[in-house]
Amino acid sequence: MKPRTEAELAETVAGLQDPVRIAGGGTRGIGGPEMTIETGGLSGITLYEPGALTVVAQAGTPVAEIEAALEAEGQQLAFEPMDHRGLLGTNGAPTIGGVVAANISGPRRIQAGACRDFLLGVRYVDGKGQVVKNGGRVMKNVTGYDLVKLMGGSWGTLGVLTEVSLKVLPKPQAVATLAVRVADASRAVGALSAALKSPFEVSGAAFDPQDGHALLRIEGFADSVAYRVGQLKSVLAEYGDVAERDGSAEIWQAIRDVSAFHGHEGDVWRISVKPSDAPGIAARLGADQTLFDWGGGLIWALVRKGDDLRARLGAFDGHATLVRAAAETVEALGRFQPESAGIQALTQSIRQRFDPRGLFNPGLMG
Repeated sequence: MKPRTEAELAETVAGLQDPVRIAGGGTRGIGGPEMTIETGGLSGITLYEPGALTVVAQAGTPVAEIEAALEAEGQQLAFEPMDHRGLLGTNGAPTIGGVVAANISGPRRIQAGACRDFLLGVRYVDGKGQVVKNGGRVMKNVTGYDLVKLMGGSWGTLGVLTEVSLKVLPKPQAVATLAVRVADASRAVGALSAALKSPFEVSGAAFDPQDGHALLRIEGFADSVAYRVGQLKSVLAEYGDVAERDGSAEIWQAIRDVSAFHGHEGDVWRISVKPSDAPGIAARLGADQTLFDWGGGLIWALVRKGDDLRARLGAFDGHATLVRAAAETVEALGRFQPESAGIQALTQSIRQRFDPRGLFNPGLMG
C-alpha cells in the first residue's frame, strides 16, 4: 500500500484488519508483517524558509532532496543522518520520515543534538485512522503528551508520519580534522574525552582501532577553527602524535555510515556506553572489528553471525542494539535492549493510547 495523500493514508489505516509494517524508503532493513504501508507517495518539500531556518516536508521526501535544497542556501541538517544502505546492503532512498521515526543522528549530535532536538512539529495518522498535528505551525495537543518528542525515535510504532517540520542550521565556513596516534582503546578514549571536555567545541570524535588514530572534528568560522586546532594540539600532545588530516567530509561520512564494516560478513551491533566503561566493554565484545563514534558514546561492533552480544556483556550501564543480522537472529535476540518491567509497562501504555489495535510494526520494540 502506497497512499498518495494524507487523507488516503488515514482511510487506509481506518480500514485495516491486520498489522502492517511501516516503511519509508526501505533502507533500514526492518522486518515485520508482510503487509506494508509505504510513505514514499507522500513526498515533497511543502515549506522552506531559509531566513527562519525552517523546512517542512512530507514524510516520504528523500533526504537527498532536502539536503540539496539546503545546500543551495548554505544550510544543512545539523544532525547529519546516517545512510544505512552500505552497512545493511539495502536499496531505495532514505526518507525524512524514516530518519525522524528512528531518530537517526550522526557524529555531530555531541555538539548540535540528535534529530529529535531539531524536530519542530509533526503530522501523523494514529492507529484509529485519525490525523494528529502537534508543534510547529499547528498545535493540536490532543493527548497531553509531547508528541514531537515521542514520535522522534518511535520507529513507526505510534503512528504513520505524514509531515515533519525541522530546524536547520548554516553550514560551517571551515572544517578541520585532527588525528592522534594512540596505542590502544584506553589511550584513544582518554584523548577523545579530553578533547570533548575542553572548551574548544569539538563536533565529532571517533576511533578506529584498525587505523590506530583517534579523530576529532572542529567546525566554524575559519579563524575560530584555526585557533581551536592549535589549542587542541596542545591538549592532545600527551596522548600521541597529533596531525591534521585532509578530506574531512569523506572522513566523517565514513564514520557516520560505519563504512569500515561495509562488505564484511557478520552481525553488526551498536552499543551505547559510558566513556569510562568503553575500553573494558570493547575488550569483552570479542568483535572482529570495532569503531568508536565517541561523539555519541557509541561502539559499533562486527561479530560472528548469531553471537548474543548481550549475554556476553552481561549487565552494564548502557544498551546494545542489533542493527544487522539474519531474521532468525533478530527474532531470537530482539533488535533492541530488553526494557525493565517498569519501562515496558509505560511503553505498552503509550502504544495502547496511540495504536489501540496494535497495527503498527508489532513486536519491533518489545
